[in-house]
Amino acid sequence: MPLSIGIDIGGTEIKGGLFDMMTGECLDRKTTQTLDGERQNDVLAWAAGTLEVVSQFEQKVGGAPLPVGIAAPGLAARDGSRIEFMPGRMAGLAGFDWAAFLQRDVRVLNDAHAALLGEIWRGAAKGLRDVVLLTLGTGVGGAVVSGGRLLRGHIGRAGHLGHISLNPHGTPDIANTPGSLEDAIGNVTVARRSAGRFQTTRELIDAVSLGDPFAEAVWNESIRALAAGVASLINCFDPACVLLGGGIAAGSRDLLLTPLERWIEAFEWRPGGHRVRLGIAALGGWAGAHGAAWNAASPDHSAP
Repeated sequence: MPLSIGIDIGGTEIKGGLFDMMTGECLDRKTTQTLDGERQNDVLAWAAGTLEVVSQFEQKVGGAPLPVGIAAPGLAARDGSRIEFMPGRMAGLAGFDWAAFLQRDVRVLNDAHAALLGEIWRGAAKGLRDVVLLTLGTGVGGAVVSGGRLLRGHIGRAGHLGHISLNPHGTPDIANTPGSLEDAIGNVTVARRSAGRFQTTRELIDAVSLGDPFAEAVWNESIRALAAGVASLINCFDPACVLLGGGIAAGSRDLLLTPLERWIEAFEWRPGGHRVRLGIAALGGWAGAHGAAWNAASPDHSAP
């Protein structure tokens, strides 16, 4: 039975899964705190936590080394050996030599890229070869699989879909993009978008569900901007499906999809009447671990 380990290193939690690669079944799951900035026995805490999770899985199946895939924030190196660029947080992650630390070949992938591979392997886009994923949370991330291949780009930057511009006169976002999709829908700007009334998207959505007219207006404008971005991405990549993941999508579902579909009806170019399917990602916070495991076991880094 071929096995693979997928590890998703997040800002607060590390998720690990042991997978049967023939059936796709997750045989065991483990989580541990990331503890960004801390050390354990002079080792970065998130590295020590990852090693512990890997060791526990291998002990469970007899102790032999297993393929390991790592999903993490930042831009992955072209050879998939490490995260090349990760500014502002996760000190020590950029350039970290996973192969030397875990003493085996390790395949490293951006976390959103891994999440899309997971959704295609075992989630809401199972079996599809052309998919766009948008992750809606504090910021907006994403990934694209086109013709069955994950688009990584020249330096690994492909898929940062939150940093497309919807307004060239807008305020620059964290990536210096004016009027970005991230600033239009991300949790990072909800206080600004609501004139300070709401501090989180969860608060905004709760008010929308109670019929608050002001909240409904703010939310509708956010969804209108999201629809414009999605329609643009459809024109760029011609996907069969656009998946929405991340905390905002998981926490709002119908409050997100219903108005989004209404705006997409107005914005989407539909040659021959063809319409792109919209959906909510199915694997939640475990999509990255699934995708990392697939990436570790895939001989050519292809999509499932």
